[in-house]
Amino acid sequence: MKKIIILSAALLGFNLASNAQTGPVTAAQTATANQNVVLSLNNAIAITFVSTGASYTGSDVTLTFNNVADYQNGVTSAPQHLFVQSNRPFKVSANTTGTTFAFTNGAAGQVDPGMPVHNVLNAKVSNATSGSPAGSFGSFASLENGSQDILTGCSNGGNEHFDVTYKATPGFLYPGGTYTTNVVYTATQN
Repeated sequence: MKKIIILSAALLGFNLASNAQTGPVTAAQTATANQNVVLSLNNAIAITFVSTGASYTGSDVTLTFNNVADYQNGVTSAPQHLFVQSNRPFKVSANTTGTTFAFTNGAAGQVDPGMPVHNVLNAKVSNATSGSPAGSFGSFASLENGSQDILTGCSNGGNEHFDVTYKATPGFLYPGGTYTTNVVYTATQN
């Protein structure tokens, strides 16, 4: 009798195991985890010269006066290519670092004649950005010491290009020599 009970228990267990294998399939168990990803964007802006390979300092621009016609009509540079990257709308201003040109390489004993930047060095902005040349900078306008907007209403973007062309008209009042000024361009977010 003991063998029958053990055999019956074994058959019942086998039957239950086989029914478990052929019974309905239950859904797979799942678990989830989540987290927030936060982008902390700060305002960013850069202005660089294209010709110097993303440099903040452009190549020297030399305007050479060789004859009377150059002095009378002025000399114009090739366009200087700049670009701005900004995540907000912006404007561009220009400022010379002094009110007069620095004078070197004059004749022996030559005194600095004090050539003013204003009304001698002019700039024209050719715009490829979404903005507009400011004031008279759509044609040649005088650069001077003190910040002047040259490009306004520009939209944000990663490759906003514009060109600046210089024209110098010193007239006949200044002796031969080298006259230098630095022009600083500043891009400012609105």
